[in-house]
Amino acid sequence: MKLLNKILIISIFFIFFVEKGYSANDEIYKKIDVFSEVLDKINNEFVDDIDQNEIMDAAINGVLQSLDPYSAYLSPEMLKEMQTETSGQFGGLGIEVGMEAGVVKVISPIDNSPADRAGVKAGDYIVKINEIQVQGKSLTEAVEIMRGPVGSEIEITVRRKGVKKALIFNIIREIIKIESVKSNVLDNTIGYIRLTSFNENSSDQIKSKIKELNKNEKVKGYILDLRNNPGGLLSQAIKISDFFLDQGEIVSTKGKKSSENKKWFAKDGDLIDGKNLIVLINYGSASASEIVAGALKDHKRAILVGENSYGKGSVQSVIPLQNRGAIRLTISKYYLPSGKSISEVGVTPDIEVTEGSDDFKINSENDNQLEFALKLFNG
Repeated sequence: MKLLNKILIISIFFIFFVEKGYSANDEIYKKIDVFSEVLDKINNEFVDDIDQNEIMDAAINGVLQSLDPYSAYLSPEMLKEMQTETSGQFGGLGIEVGMEAGVVKVISPIDNSPADRAGVKAGDYIVKINEIQVQGKSLTEAVEIMRGPVGSEIEITVRRKGVKKALIFNIIREIIKIESVKSNVLDNTIGYIRLTSFNENSSDQIKSKIKELNKNEKVKGYILDLRNNPGGLLSQAIKISDFFLDQGEIVSTKGKKSSENKKWFAKDGDLIDGKNLIVLINYGSASASEIVAGALKDHKRAILVGENSYGKGSVQSVIPLQNRGAIRLTISKYYLPSGKSISEVGVTPDIEVTEGSDDFKINSENDNQLEFALKLFNG
C-alpha cells in the first residue's frame, strides 16, 4: 500500500511540476517523500477509516486550489452533474459564488432569487451549510452540498463584514429563472436598462430594449445598471460594449500560450448616438460586467457610479482528463484597453456612492446610487 501511495503521489507531482516548468530536483523529491509519509500515517493511525480515492482527489484539488480561487478538480460525477444542468434555468438558491481563503464567498445573488429575497449579499462568506463546515472543502464540493430537490429547505450560515454575529438564513430551493434584461424610462427622460447576467441572449435583448427606448424622443440619456451582475459569456460582454462604442479596443486576454493572447475591438456604430451614459456597478459586479464597465470607462464613454467591482478578471477552461473527470484551470487573464488587469483589483468607479438598499427594482426608493445617477442627468 505504501509503495502504491508513493507511485500515485509521484505521478500527481510529476505532472504538476512538469506543467509548471520546474526541474525535478532533490528538494521536490524530498517533498514527495514527506507527502507519502503523511498519507501512510493517516492510513495507519487516523481514528476513522478513510477512502483512498477521496484522499487522492483531495490532493489533486489541493494542488489546483493553491493556484487561485477558480481552479479546481471535477470528479467524473461532478463533471456529469455540471454538464446536465439546464441552461438559464436550474434548481438552487440563486447565488454566484467563488472561493476565498478556503471559504465560499458570495459574488452576487441573482435578482429576486431565494437567496436575494432572504437577504444574502455580495461579499458574504458562507461558513456552514446545514451545519456542515465549509472550510477545507473545494468550491465544487460546497456547491454540491447546496444543491437539492426543488422545494427543500437549506440553512446557510454566513459571516458579513461589519457584523459581529454570524447570520443564519433558511432558504427554500427553487427553479432559478434568469431574466437578464429589464428596462424602463425614469423621470420621463432617462432610458434605464438593468442587465443581471450575460447569457446567450443578453445582447439581443439589450439591442431590442435600446431600439424601443430610442423611439421615445424625450429620452436624453441612459443608465446601464450592472450591479450584482456576476458576469457570463465573454462574447456577450464584447457585443454589449460595442453597442456604445464607435472604435477602439474593448478587452484583451493574455495567457501562457500564444493562442490565448487575443484582442477584441469595437466596430462603427453607437446605438445611442453619443447620448450621455452612466454605468452603475458595485461589489457584486464581476467578470463580464467588469469588462463592459472598464472598457466604457477607459474610452471615457460612460461615467461609472457606485462601488469598486469584484475583481474576477480571469478565464477558466474545463480540460477533460482520462478518468472522464476534468480540471477547471485558469488559462488567461482579462486586460482593459488601458492595459490594466481586472484580476483581484476590479474596476474603480469615477464617482463612489455607497449602497442605500439592496433592492434594485426599477425606480426603487432608498437606492442611493440610482438616485445619484438621476441627479447627474438633471444637473
